[in-house]
Amino acid sequence: MIKKTMNALKFSLLFVGVGVFFLLMPRYTIAQMQQTSPRIINIVNFIRQTDYRVQHADSLLFDATEKQVALMKHYKFPGTFLLQYDALINPKYQQLLKEKLGSDSEIGAWWEITQPHVEAAGIAWRGRHRWVSTANIAFTTGYTPQEREKLVDVYMVKFKEIFGTYPKSVASWFIDAHSLAYMHEKYGIVASANCKDQVGTDGYTLWGGYWNQTYYPSRKNAYMPAQNKESQIPVPIFRMLGSDPIYQYDKGVGTTGQGVISLEPVYRDGWMDRRWTTFFLDAIVNRPSLAFNYAQAGQENSFTWKEMRAGLEMQFPLLDSLRRAKRIRIETLAQSGTWFKSQFATTPATAVTAVEDYRDQGNKSVWYNSRYYRANLFWESDAFRFRDIHLFDEDLASDYLAQPGTGGQFFYYTIPVVDGFFWSTKEERAGLRIVQTNQRGERLELNLANPEIIEKSRDVLEVCGTDHQDNVFVITLKEGSIDVVRKSGKTNLKWSLALYVPAARQSELPFDSSTAKQIRGRFKGHAFQLKLQRGTLRQDKVGGVVFNIEPSRDKITLITKK
Repeated sequence: MIKKTMNALKFSLLFVGVGVFFLLMPRYTIAQMQQTSPRIINIVNFIRQTDYRVQHADSLLFDATEKQVALMKHYKFPGTFLLQYDALINPKYQQLLKEKLGSDSEIGAWWEITQPHVEAAGIAWRGRHRWVSTANIAFTTGYTPQEREKLVDVYMVKFKEIFGTYPKSVASWFIDAHSLAYMHEKYGIVASANCKDQVGTDGYTLWGGYWNQTYYPSRKNAYMPAQNKESQIPVPIFRMLGSDPIYQYDKGVGTTGQGVISLEPVYRDGWMDRRWTTFFLDAIVNRPSLAFNYAQAGQENSFTWKEMRAGLEMQFPLLDSLRRAKRIRIETLAQSGTWFKSQFATTPATAVTAVEDYRDQGNKSVWYNSRYYRANLFWESDAFRFRDIHLFDEDLASDYLAQPGTGGQFFYYTIPVVDGFFWSTKEERAGLRIVQTNQRGERLELNLANPEIIEKSRDVLEVCGTDHQDNVFVITLKEGSIDVVRKSGKTNLKWSLALYVPAARQSELPFDSSTAKQIRGRFKGHAFQLKLQRGTLRQDKVGGVVFNIEPSRDKITLITKK
């Protein structure tokens, strides 16, 4: 059950015919939703000139972009087309976008580095092909800060020469903080985007970040949300691709890599699947989200039109019906970035709520983000746990801030307090669980069945659930803290929060020491602490427990900011 404090939001998703998507109206008005918590869709298509992995790449990639432009025009969708440097200097792409792209769409920069780009900046090319996917060659993390500025300058000069202005949006799987700040300060970009969270996929690991939505990055680390206006780069970063809020996190758990369940129309587990699409749009459009909700659609042209066509032609009528019903705003990345900056001086609190399981396994997931942390509440059939809590610290600098990275991968992390992916095995799942200790000293997990999610304010999300003994628990996610409270139920219930981690993973934990009111740790050489305002922390190594937090008068409060 989902509930809004002012007015309940209840409606159904219905398909009528092929590709027609209708929404029953909520009890509050569309105008109120758009003003208080808009649902924003960006359609971002980025353009490579060539791809050594694709036969006849130059012609097939151009054909894909040409078909994408035509489909966008057919639906009168504003979109964002981002040009890699090799495509930017190709007259065919220049002509296509100038003549065929609608005036409400945007042309920007896709920040993968190619041989023509590097050589135009006077830098030696290190790749075997004109474009390679190797992280230290294809991304600015592999170049010195001075080289990064040269790459920015030569691109911006060429873009303005061709299109008469500098791009407002620059996106990539990842852009380093030095480049991003330089682009903003010298050329005035207003929006950026980077890859969704993933482990090992394509050699990129980004883990623990602001989940799915949008944040202002730290000047020391473009993956890390800043906590203060003075420490942030004033360019909002939108997370790309749109992860499955229930199943993406655990895909590949116990291994060194993840698969993909996302909005990309070429993946059968994601937006090529109509049932998944219904589920995902329900989570984005209809469920509690606090400040706003966001999804990014579109596809890179390297997949070719043959692979993406069916997915896009299924998706676009659904987006069109939502837009016509004024349930979503479809806009360019630059428009979304400008809106974000007009609304938020610092990174806001947002949520993604998925309480209907399209696989019919009874699983549910609630993601909460603020500038201080992210948390994931996860119901796996009849069990409940905090699957993830990562802290954000603007002072934790990226490994690539001042020096280039080497090798075929890059790694970006935030600070793990609960990590259900890296700390789990295939057989056992790590997590922070609500437990009862019985008279024999045994711990029994308590499930929060039938969760009710309530938006208490612009930045506070409340989750209420009842266990099998009719104990009512309320978890309140605030910008800088997490409350767990037992509101009613069995008298003298001995309950606590217990962090379970499989024995095989406990040597990897970042914790150093603890007291009754805090646990201290060190991650990548950076000291951190998790403090307790209410409750008492005890070390406990029994049955896979790392530490146990006992309530004070049935309440535990974790402080998630420094």
